[in-house]
Amino acid sequence: MPRQTRVKICGLRDVAALQAAVDAGAAYVGLVFFPKSPRNVTIAEAATLALAVPAGVAKVALVVDADNALLDEITAHVPLDILQLHGHETPERVSEIRARYGLPVMKAVGVADESDLAALDSYARVADQILVDAKPPKDADLPGGNGLSFDWRLIAGRRWPVPWMLAGGLTPQTVGEAIALTGATQVDVSSGVESTPGVKDAALIAAFCTAAQAD
Repeated sequence: MPRQTRVKICGLRDVAALQAAVDAGAAYVGLVFFPKSPRNVTIAEAATLALAVPAGVAKVALVVDADNALLDEITAHVPLDILQLHGHETPERVSEIRARYGLPVMKAVGVADESDLAALDSYARVADQILVDAKPPKDADLPGGNGLSFDWRLIAGRRWPVPWMLAGGLTPQTVGEAIALTGATQVDVSSGVESTPGVKDAALIAAFCTAAQAD
């Protein structure tokens, strides 16, 4: 039996890439609202993309320390299933956003060493899902999508009271090992399926999804 790993393809910017993700069996598609990112989309672009997503595939909006004004605008114009918080949002802010928008919230938490693991427990108490990602370098412009991984053994066998997703430097070549080491049942990829920053490659998307599902 192949693994039932759920895959999120993040940072989609055009319908062709979106369709490639859907065709490959992605369970989630991510839209990035962060101007510094090469994967940034406008609200109008995101609305068009979201309307092209078939039923059964979750539409995720990635935001970084977004204020209510931006979140109001996104949620008013883009049909979404999940809000992904990828900045320095506190647990209190996570709870506030959940209550205000009535959408499930996924909180990204950066991991570099064992001292970062306590934050995962804190956010697992307030978020609907947690995204276990590689902590960006101190001088990084982007909080994610940097193509970096962390020592997956840090979270081997760890579980939280909410669903969790593994991210950080995953590629078609490494995702199988990452799943085997961590026991992840959900994985997230962005730069690992791109030909150049912000440009998704349909063949890499297909290869990633295949590798994530393989025994």
